[in-house]
Amino acid sequence: MRNPKFLAPTSTIKRMIAQFCNEISQEMYGLGVKKQRIELYDDKIIIFGQHKRVPALTALTGKYGDLTLTVDAALVREYKERLKEYLEKELNLQVLTILKDYDPNTENAFIAIYLKKPLSIHDGLPAS
Repeated sequence: MRNPKFLAPTSTIKRMIAQFCNEISQEMYGLGVKKQRIELYDDKIIIFGQHKRVPALTALTGKYGDLTLTVDAALVREYKERLKEYLEKELNLQVLTILKDYDPNTENAFIAIYLKKPLSIHDGLPAS
């Protein structure tokens, strides 16, 4: 897959997405992203990241495994909703679906964003 040419440079779009992902993490977890890499491909955006686990969830994992799994699932869902809203309202992207997974043992995360159409030169422009 090849990256299309953007009116806004791909580095700018990647930076905007990275900054917002960090904002979401700080708002929801009180912790920023440790490390992330964003790749743009036709009708997909892939985000590889490393996120510090919320200390309270780490403390509960051993005794309350089912509870932490439920809370983790709810947090992932909320994160995806916030990310989708940002991509659609601020970057004018039409999101088909967002898939996200997080491994609390390694603190690695993966987000796959499927768009309704391939990225074009108009994407990444502020909404009017």
